[in-house]
Amino acid sequence: MTADVDVVLPALDEAGALPWVLGRLPAGYRAIVVDNGSSDGTAEVAEAHGATVVRESRRGFGSAAHAGLLTATAPLVAFCDADASMDPAELPRLVAPVSEGRADLVLGRRRPSVRGAWPPHARLANRGLARLIHRATGLRLHDLGPMRVARREDLLGLDLRDRRSGYPLEMLLRASRAEWRVLELDTSYAPRVGRSKVTGTVRGTIGAVRDMSRLLRAG
Repeated sequence: MTADVDVVLPALDEAGALPWVLGRLPAGYRAIVVDNGSSDGTAEVAEAHGATVVRESRRGFGSAAHAGLLTATAPLVAFCDADASMDPAELPRLVAPVSEGRADLVLGRRRPSVRGAWPPHARLANRGLARLIHRATGLRLHDLGPMRVARREDLLGLDLRDRRSGYPLEMLLRASRAEWRVLELDTSYAPRVGRSKVTGTVRGTIGAVRDMSRLLRAG
């Protein structure tokens, strides 16, 4: 049966989180887990829980996310982190404005559900990025929104090229240039299972900021 929504889940060593994440997907939503070189059995866990698994050997968030997009066949595609920090059960609220024709891209604004869910250095970097995005696009956003939804054909039409941490920002910048209607909705944000490869470390955050700054300078 064809899925109504394909959910792309880039994953690097997320075996501990995936059972909960995959168990929270609503009916009609197909999980596409993109294993980006895991050593903890992520792909096997995903398969055991019914997900479509794609193995992407080229390291980088953008590489994994785009491999998932290319695998998707449903008319709507959602992106979600695979670390249990976001609840896939909330996806229908983000999908509705796109499926109803009220928005072209919906971003989930992270709202910490418990103290300490979002490290201070990552929150500060995100706040600065939001200001730069406003300056570059005129969009008044609070968060780059790792959980997001758009139409598959529209996303492919953006011809996204970044294969590192800048992939979500490139998507937003190209969507803005194409005059997409961008909507931001609140989503809950919990402590992830395991250690983050990006926002969990200062070094990872600096690397992501560097990738995104490069895209913003390129205009």
